[in-house]
Amino acid sequence: MIKVRLAGSADVALLAQFNCQMARETEQKTLDLGTVTAGVASLVAQPAYGFYIIAERDGEPAGCLMITYEWTDWRNGVFWWIQSVYVHEQHRRQGVFRHLHEDVRRRAKSAKNVRGFRLYVESHNEAAQATYRGLGFTNTGYLMLESPL
Repeated sequence: MIKVRLAGSADVALLAQFNCQMARETEQKTLDLGTVTAGVASLVAQPAYGFYIIAERDGEPAGCLMITYEWTDWRNGVFWWIQSVYVHEQHRRQGVFRHLHEDVRRRAKSAKNVRGFRLYVESHNEAAQATYRGLGFTNTGYLMLESPL
């Protein structure tokens, strides 16, 4: 059985490990665990920035995702960005992400000011793209660019 819950300060180390593993698997990047841990702890301590949820399968952590907020003046509300998605290898293709997504949708409906969801996916990660499309996500036509500070 899969249960989804809001993450708290006791989950920071697990979430940091999941984030580092996701970066290795999807982008072949090795992240600094200390930096990631501090970043996760900062978000958990400041819910105005977003939140994490964790899926547990039979009481064992199976996956997680992070939500951050983007204000949209065009729609007078917020988009929820789905980020830092990770499903542990032994729990993949068993509905973990679907449960996480359903929980996010339920939370968004009760928030009243959420106008939609956005996410980005690595351009070569076809399995993830298929999963997201299967849940109703479409390509917006925008190209994401980044300029580090």
